[in-house]
Amino acid sequence: MPRKEREQLILDAAAEEFAGKGYARGSTAEVAARAGITKPLIYEYFKSRDGLYLSCVDRAGSRLVAAVQAAQEGPWDITRAARTLEAIFRALESRVHDWALIYDSTLPAEGPLHDAATGYRRELNRMGAVGVGEVLHTAQAGEPLDADLAIHLWYGTVSAAVAWWQHHPEQTAEDMIARLGRILAVLYPART
Repeated sequence: MPRKEREQLILDAAAEEFAGKGYARGSTAEVAARAGITKPLIYEYFKSRDGLYLSCVDRAGSRLVAAVQAAQEGPWDITRAARTLEAIFRALESRVHDWALIYDSTLPAEGPLHDAATGYRRELNRMGAVGVGEVLHTAQAGEPLDADLAIHLWYGTVSAAVAWWQHHPEQTAEDMIARLGRILAVLYPART
């Protein structure tokens, strides 16, 4: 098997292992077993357990950030939220567990792994805050605390949607997008 393909196979196995158990409990022996390789091969490719985890975080984070950035084009109204969630769903298609890598609460409190995951979270959160702010500004919505609450509601909505999807892995990105469309049509009838 070519090296690039084997790396992807290892990263896929590692992402599932670490997302399911967290950094603290994830096992490179289990990753090797999932990938059908020997444990020393992981270290040959990624140098260390941390190197493997960092590669997983970088792959997941860069895909999510790029998807959300692309979704920011278009009108600054409620459709921006739908575009953003659709982009997240499409980026996570077949790898919904990638979200857990970026938001892993078992990561060390400092160091390269923490810095990488925090960097991706900050960028995703920054784009979310900008989007919410622009939608509220366009709608000429009132007080600064309204924006603060709306940002928290947005973060909670995205996290809850992904968590729900993780509990319903039979759902495709298209299923999630359709479900979102139905819910938004009820919550925001002017959109339809």
